[in-house]
Amino acid sequence: MSKRPTSAPSVPRNLRHLRLFLAVAETGSVTDAAARCHVTQPAVTQALAKLELAIGATLFERTRQGFFATPQGVILAERIRRALARLDPALSDIAPRLTLTASLAQLQALVALRETENFTLAARRLGLAQPTVHRAITQLEQEAGRILFERTAFGMIASRQAKTLAQAMRLALTELDQAEAELADLNGEEVGRLVIGALPLSRSVLLPQAIVEFRAARPTYPVLILDGPYDELLSGLRRGDIDLILGALRDPSPIADVVQEPLFEDRLSILAGRNHPFAGRADLRREDLHRCGWVVPRRGTPSREQFDAFFADLGPPASIVEAGSILLMREILARSPLLGCISATQAQAEISHGLLAEVPVAARWTARAIGLTRRENWHPTKAQSQMLDILHRLARALAPKPHMK
Repeated sequence: MSKRPTSAPSVPRNLRHLRLFLAVAETGSVTDAAARCHVTQPAVTQALAKLELAIGATLFERTRQGFFATPQGVILAERIRRALARLDPALSDIAPRLTLTASLAQLQALVALRETENFTLAARRLGLAQPTVHRAITQLEQEAGRILFERTAFGMIASRQAKTLAQAMRLALTELDQAEAELADLNGEEVGRLVIGALPLSRSVLLPQAIVEFRAARPTYPVLILDGPYDELLSGLRRGDIDLILGALRDPSPIADVVQEPLFEDRLSILAGRNHPFAGRADLRREDLHRCGWVVPRRGTPSREQFDAFFADLGPPASIVEAGSILLMREILARSPLLGCISATQAQAEISHGLLAEVPVAARWTARAIGLTRRENWHPTKAQSQMLDILHRLARALAPKPHMK
């Protein structure tokens, strides 16, 4: 994570205090909030004082007519509302009383155990003693009135409801991280970071320029670019570790809790080294191409599916190197008689720089949607919205060129 300025707001992860704050924000009254949450008025007042001290700002204007949220209070209330909207249904599905009794320590232990499947590893991740984590899980299971983890020879296996709760807790904590970023932005400070999952095309075409422009606008804001197989990036996105994925969209959408947004369309292109005998030739048959060696994307990607379909009746070429990196593909093609099949948008960049040559092929490549994948109901911070605006603007300039059709 980025280094936090000493004056930056910190949202405490005390779920009870956050619920009391939200009750005041929604009722405009300490008395009504205390009644709603079944606590005393001093307990509500104390919770508000601790929150304001940690955040370093007044969250309510106290008047005779009631409590009215300040700009900081409005930001915090909205993020807490979103966090609890993710967390509470998962808690209630296990046992309704957990919305009142589950503590942060218990839920953090559940998340760690769900991901490590081992009490010792979970304790190590949390920086706690193993008995402490075991006690937290035992208390949670007692309050829930059911077993949340099955003890097996392979480790502690979470129940379906425990998996759902762990996922909800991670996303709830992400909302609180977003609250800190928005509160800091209100003070002219920068907290948090922007995490983008980058699929192959985006790494060489759209993302570099977007990062340059974002860095010009926010010189010190931390940016983390993650690459890897689509399934790994998707898992990170759904957990809240990644803000958005940029690259080829999937058809159909991979799962219901993510949203895909097309930015532009792309097609495939066949490339060769500049001195390859096939470079620029438009009279080649599929049989000629089938006898060649190839560098192509990994199985399971939209590009590879189209490449395999191109040779479906002939069978796959005998010599195939699977590589997801355009840099690796470029260097292999430049040093060998192999051909490559990649995005036409990437091909345009490689050809215009004189690094590779196109092999014109009469193929009816299906247009692929390139765009953004994000979590359903994701609400970006100001910095994240700024990057989205840049990506949308740059994408409009990536209309297919004549040689790509």
